[in-house]
Amino acid sequence: MRTAYTSGQIRAAEAALMATVPEGTLMQRAATGLAVICARMLGAVYGSRVVLLVGGGDNGGDALYAGARLASRGARVDAIIAGSRVHAGGLKALRRAGGRASEFHDDAAARELIGAARLVVDGLVGIGGTGPLREPYATLARLASDAPCEVVAVDVPSGVDASSGRVDGAAVVADATVTFGAWKTGLLVDPGARHAGRAELVGIGLGPHLPDPDASALTDDDVASLLPVPGAASDKYRRGVVGIAAGSERYTGAAVLAVGGAIRAGAGMVRYVGVAEPVAQVRARWPETVITTLAPGEGIEEAGRVQAWVLGPGLGTDEDALAIARSVLASDVPVLVDADGLTLVAEDRTLLRRTAPVLITPHAGELSRLLDVPRERIEARGLEHVRRAAAELGVTVLLKGSTTLVAEEGRPVRVNPTGSPWLATGGTGDVLAGLTGTLLAAGLGGYDAASCAAYLHGIAGRRGPLSAGDVVDAVPGAMRAIMDRPQDDG
Repeated sequence: MRTAYTSGQIRAAEAALMATVPEGTLMQRAATGLAVICARMLGAVYGSRVVLLVGGGDNGGDALYAGARLASRGARVDAIIAGSRVHAGGLKALRRAGGRASEFHDDAAARELIGAARLVVDGLVGIGGTGPLREPYATLARLASDAPCEVVAVDVPSGVDASSGRVDGAAVVADATVTFGAWKTGLLVDPGARHAGRAELVGIGLGPHLPDPDASALTDDDVASLLPVPGAASDKYRRGVVGIAAGSERYTGAAVLAVGGAIRAGAGMVRYVGVAEPVAQVRARWPETVITTLAPGEGIEEAGRVQAWVLGPGLGTDEDALAIARSVLASDVPVLVDADGLTLVAEDRTLLRRTAPVLITPHAGELSRLLDVPRERIEARGLEHVRRAAAELGVTVLLKGSTTLVAEEGRPVRVNPTGSPWLATGGTGDVLAGLTGTLLAAGLGGYDAASCAAYLHGIAGRRGPLSAGDVVDAVPGAMRAIMDRPQDDG
C-alpha cells in the first residue's frame, strides 16, 4: 500500500530523524537520489544543459547539490536564484563543480536559459509552500511549465499544496516529481497529481518516524488480498446476494448497466426490483437475474433476502422513487446510494439515519447538494469535503472525479490510482454501483468495497474509446488480472 502524509507530518518525521544523524545528512541523501533520477532522464549527462530554478528553502539546496553532482559529470548547469536567500552550502558546491548561478532579473534571460536546456529542475518552493506563488516564483513556474524540455520537480511541484493537492494560481507542471522520505498526499490527488507527472520516491530514512498516514492508495496486491474468492463450499447465497433498485420508465439503461456490473463482478445472485419497462430490459439482457416488478408506490419488501442493496441509478425522484428509497433504507443490510438516490436523500437527510452501514457514491455536483457547498469548491478541495461528508453524514463516501476518493471517519482517505479519463462517459457510474454492490454483498465493508471497486473499475476503463457497456464486459478481465497475478511475498 502506498501511504501518504501531510507536510506537517513529514516535517515532524524529518525533525525526529535529524536529531539522530549528522547535520546535512538528509539533504545529501535527497540530492543524491535526485541527481540519479535527473541523470537517467538526461541519458547522456556530459554536455547536457541543465537549468535549476532555486528558491530559498531546503528544496533549493537539494536542487543545488544535485546540480553540483551533474556538473561534476560534465553537464552545463545554470542556476536561476529566485529570491533574496539561497542555500549557501549548495551554491558553493555548485560553483566548485563548475556550475553557474545568477539572480533572476527579467523574463527574457530566464526564458533564454530554459529554452536551451535539456532538463529543468524545479527547486523553487518545497512542501511548506501554501497559497499562490509570489513573484518571481510565479513567473518562473510558468516558464518551467512552458519549457520545451522535460521538467523535474523537487519533492513537490512549486505551487502545489503538498498536503491537499490544491493549486491556487501559477504552478509548475512537471514531467516527473522526485519526492523524499514518503509520499505527500498532494502528489496523489488532483490537481496536484496532474502537475506532478510520474512521481518517484527517494528513501532518506524517515520510515521509523512516520505517524499513521493521512491518505493511502491501494496496489494490485492489496486489492487481490481483499477480493472475496469462492471456496469449495460456496454456493450462490454464500457468495453474496445483491439487490438492485434502479431504473425507471425514462432511464431503463441505468438498471441494465447496474445489474450488469453486479453480475460481471461475480455476484452469487442479483435480485432486481423496478417498474415494468426497465424490468423488460433487464430480463432481456440478464436472464439470470431474479426480478420483482413493482407497482406504483410499492417498496421492496417482497423482493427476497439480500446481503446488500444498490439504490438509485436512474431511479427518478418522484413519489414512487421515494417510496422505493424509503423501503430500501429501512432494511437491515448495507446500502449503496447513488445518482437519483442521492438526490432523494439530499432532500431528506434523515433517510441516512440507520443502524446498518451506508455507502454513498456522489460526484461533486451530488455532494454539493448533500453538503450545501458550491460544486466548484468541492472540485477544488476534494479531500476536505470528502472527509467532511463522511463525518457529517455518518457514512462511507466514494467521491467520483478525476481523482476518486474514499473516506470513512477515523481512517485515512483512500485515493484511487487507476482512474482513466475514458470513464468520463454516461453510464459508467451505474456499472461502478453494481460492481461495488457485489463486493458489499460478498462481505467487504464499505471502505474496502468502495476502494476495490474503484480500482477495478479504473482498470476496466483503461482502454478507450469505450461505452459503459464495454466497461461491463471488461470487469471480469480486470478482476482476473488482479487475482491471477503472482503475489509479492516481500
